[in-house]
Amino acid sequence: MSELPIDAQITFIYASNLESSARFYEAVLGLPLAVDQGSCRIYCVLDGRAYLGLCQGKPAPEDLSGIIITLVTSDVDGCYARIVARGWQCEHPPQRNENYQIYHFFLRDPSGYRIEIQRFDREDWDRRRAT
Repeated sequence: MSELPIDAQITFIYASNLESSARFYEAVLGLPLAVDQGSCRIYCVLDGRAYLGLCQGKPAPEDLSGIIITLVTSDVDGCYARIVARGWQCEHPPQRNENYQIYHFFLRDPSGYRIEIQRFDREDWDRRRAT
């Protein structure tokens, strides 16, 4: 647990087109909408603890190369199958990355943000859980 009294976490990103990005996060990834603030929509990623906010206010940054939104799941293959079945193209099928000891795949949202769906193959990836 953090030393700060934090209840939840929200990461905000800018959407080039809020409507098409909202359709992607709702229909392709299946994230539930937590709150619609008009020019920002906040999606629940993890049971009232982690959220992703999409904001229309400014254009998405031109250089997205340093940004990866990673969603961790034990069912990488199931996520891949659902996303492909919903008509979205992924960069590659799920594969193992020996360097990081993960199993993962990538796709891009309508604004160009790179999204990684991954599973850690190490039991001790989160030190809090390993103790």
